[in-house]
This record gives sequence, C-alpha cells and structure tokens, in this order.
Amino acid sequence: MKRIEFRLDMPSRGSWDGGWSGAGRNYVIVRKLPATKAEELLRQGRWLYRWDDGWCACVTAREVPKGARLKKSDGFSGYEWMVANIIDHGDASHSKVQS
Repeated sequence: MKRIEFRLDMPSRGSWDGGWSGAGRNYVIVRKLPATKAEELLRQGRWLYRWDDGWCACVTAREVPKGARLKKSDGFSGYEWMVANIIDHGDASHSKVQS
C-alpha cells in the first residue's frame, strides 16, 4: 500500500475579485492505495474540473514518503467527490455524485 496525497487548488476563479476564500489553506486528503493503483494515478498526477461560471478546480497527487509527517489538513472544501472519482474512474468529473 502507498499513501497518496491529493491536493485541491482553484487556479481559475470566476469570482468578482478573481480570488478564492480558500486560497492559502491546506486542502488535502490522504488515501492508502494498492501500489498498482497508486502508480497508475501518479503517472497522470493532475486532474481538472471546470464549471461554466469560470471556476476551475485542480487536484494534484503525490506519494507521501514513508515516515513523513504531514501538516494538518483543512479538509477538502466539499470536493471529496472528486478524489473518489479519480480513484474509481481516473477522472475528476466522471460523476458529480458525492460518495
């Protein structure tokens, strides 16, 4: 099993000021995955999800080294479904149903 860290960012924002209230926060989820699944996801490493209003979410993945201590997560801002879709289907937008 490998520990994979998924990180959320909003590189494109359709807000009035171009900002995101979550900017600078540590939005990460760590999942333990079988080595073959982890390697498959790490090869792609980055997924985008775009909305019609100009917002775009970016989820990146990296392997967490053994013994590494991680900074406390601020959650995933309600977008946990993206990580579930990435793990299950290899695509952040496969299904918008939250798991």
